[in-house]
Amino acid sequence: MTRDFLKAALVLALLPAAALAGGPGSAPEPDGLWTGALAGYTPSTLKGAQVVETAAVADLAEKGAVLLDVGPADRRPDTLPKTAIWLPQHRAIPGSVWMPGAGEGVLRPEQEKRLKDRATALSGGDLSKPVVTYCKPDCWGSWNLGKRLVGWGFTNVHWFPAGINGWQESDRPTVPVGIDADWRATTAPAAER
Repeated sequence: MTRDFLKAALVLALLPAAALAGGPGSAPEPDGLWTGALAGYTPSTLKGAQVVETAAVADLAEKGAVLLDVGPADRRPDTLPKTAIWLPQHRAIPGSVWMPGAGEGVLRPEQEKRLKDRATALSGGDLSKPVVTYCKPDCWGSWNLGKRLVGWGFTNVHWFPAGINGWQESDRPTVPVGIDADWRATTAPAAER
């Protein structure tokens, strides 16, 4: 074996598996919110927050943490009549509040205010109450929401990058949830409210 081959083999052996697979941890942490496509490789860190695994999320949930799911809503079926009410269902970690779109990098000012007010209300006004943000793997939405919470002064923010997929892969239960009514008021077109 050549020296260069041995060096390359050593570097590959020392890299975390996620970096080799191109999964979480393969993107640098931006200074501000991520405003690009929400689906893509995410950082392995979130300054001011704790990155947590499934067991920690289960423990936090059991202790009453606020669980915020920013997973996307299912697309309205093209075959559904325009006059039909469309209320997408979504499976989440039990106790979660589902806020699709709350992880966008750019929100309208009224959405930003409503989101901050809603997060504060869900924490009972206690900015030290544990809050967990999640979505799906390789989703910037939950990272962005965690970043916002830290910026708003929340001091016990937990980001769960494995998201609902990691939760389900550990054979933990999920429940169907509807869009949080307070969040829906800022995201739904006027015709759907």
